[in-house]
Amino acid sequence: MIEWMTVIGLLAAVCTTIAFLPQAVKSLKTKQTKDISLPMYIIFTAGVLLWLVYGIIISDIPLILANGITFILAGMILALKIKHG
Repeated sequence: MIEWMTVIGLLAAVCTTIAFLPQAVKSLKTKQTKDISLPMYIIFTAGVLLWLVYGIIISDIPLILANGITFILAGMILALKIKHG
């Protein structure tokens, strides 16, 4: 049985991860990233990676799932920003 704290964590993970989908899709389609701050995305992506590592260390499924997916999406946006400016 899943505990209510895990359910809250999973719901939070879904919300914060899905929030990146519109930007990732738009950036992939248009290759336009000029209005995205490079320093912000570098810092954010590093932070998400650290949260992912932390989630792995403490074996927290919501942290691992949310930050794993968010790291991929933010990493794609960051790569497009570096490539296309």
